[in-house]
Amino acid sequence: MTADDSFGRLDDDDYPAYTMGRAAEMLNTTQGFLRAIGEARLITPLRSPGGHRRYSRYQLRIAARARELVDGGTPIEAACRIVILEDQLEEAQRINAGHRQGLRPASTPPAA
Repeated sequence: MTADDSFGRLDDDDYPAYTMGRAAEMLNTTQGFLRAIGEARLITPLRSPGGHRRYSRYQLRIAARARELVDGGTPIEAACRIVILEDQLEEAQRINAGHRQGLRPASTPPAA
């Protein structure tokens, strides 16, 4: 991979660009919190060749949502389950919207 390829990946939401320390700093949380949501299988960070956890921007958004819930008093296991269900619901809604668009006759303008 060339330097140009690496820089191009930084716009990729799934590219594991952030170390655990940097991710914790960005989320204003602890590395222990990131480990805990990993153990709860909310996110699974990729590992560097040296075995260090690396997080993507997508994973950081999920972790941030879990942190909001935990800060509001929700137990971490419940927060992780809520975030998983929210993510599944969003995906189902996206798929349903795609199906609705595919079923609409070509001559019918989309609803506002």
